[in-house]
Amino acid sequence: MTAPGVALELTAIEVAHLTSLVEQFSALVTEQESDAGDPAIARLVPDAYADTDAAREFRALTESDLLQRRAADAGLVLATLLRDGAPLRPEELDAVSAEAVVSIPLDGERLSAWLRTLTALRLVLATRLGIRTEADGDVDDPRYGVYEWLGYRLEGLLQAIDG
Repeated sequence: MTAPGVALELTAIEVAHLTSLVEQFSALVTEQESDAGDPAIARLVPDAYADTDAAREFRALTESDLLQRRAADAGLVLATLLRDGAPLRPEELDAVSAEAVVSIPLDGERLSAWLRTLTALRLVLATRLGIRTEADGDVDDPRYGVYEWLGYRLEGLLQAIDG
């Protein structure tokens, strides 16, 4: 089933910050060998079996492919965030251009990549912030605001798909 098309509207400053987050995420999943034992990577590729040996064997067979798919998704998201072929950077935006609305058309594989990448970003942030339940999280931590914003955008995309 192909996901219907939607247009995501972000401000230029949101695009710039999201670009940075997705670039960092892409680096995390593409450099997973140097991050062996990283709890965020473990959360992105959770154990498939309760049995420790079976889980370890399954992870050895699938982790690389799963992380490559996440990197490919991140690459697709980054491609949709480019403006005039270049990434936006927060420091390059003045107050007026930072608030300009950017419409990002998403359909099919691009939309699916966005949904998977926003979800994965939230998982990574949740791990870094120690969030396991809705009751967790320090509202005074600026990273928690980013976590919440990603959830808001993810929920908006899901609602747009549902019509």
